[in-house]
Amino acid sequence: MPIAELLRFVQAPDGSVVPDLKRNLPGRGVWVEARRAVVEKAVAKKLFARAFRAQVSVDPGLPGLIDRLMSDHALGTLGLARKAGEVVIGFAKVEAAVARERLAGLVHAAEAGSDGVSKLTAALRRRFGGEDGVPVVRIFSGPQLDLALGRSNVIHAALLSGRAAEIFLERAVALGRYRDDPVTTPTNDDHAEKSGTPPQE
Repeated sequence: MPIAELLRFVQAPDGSVVPDLKRNLPGRGVWVEARRAVVEKAVAKKLFARAFRAQVSVDPGLPGLIDRLMSDHALGTLGLARKAGEVVIGFAKVEAAVARERLAGLVHAAEAGSDGVSKLTAALRRRFGGEDGVPVVRIFSGPQLDLALGRSNVIHAALLSGRAAEIFLERAVALGRYRDDPVTTPTNDDHAEKSGTPPQE
């Protein structure tokens, strides 16, 4: 399994299990498939102790903590992308960007209305012949997008080609996979198998 689809955990000096999202904490790591259901199973069945071969302390809220950390990392990068000029906000501007700009992806608030989403999907089809080649992120709420982008009432945003936008999309895809709510990409079929991988050294 690709490392991008795994989460690393280390044992802290106090014996607690700590997620290592950046994969750079010292110590022997344990790897778990990056899906919330798999982490929940590992917590419930005490699989971390078996993997570390030691008595460990696991916070029951670990799956939720990982979700929050992954979300914060992604949204932080979205804010950087806006500062770099790689984010366009507002329906009319997004529609124009879809028609003319070097598009990296689209972001819709989770509560976005179907009318606006459908119109932008139609714009993608007019330009590209289909929306499958353009990642579409719909896993963040409007208030989360407002906070990340420093604006109010953000419902739609276009991502323009650039390094920060690319990193945001990578992190959003990882978060969508973790939630079993994948970002729309050409490789969604890769996520059809949902059996899960237990902790591994």
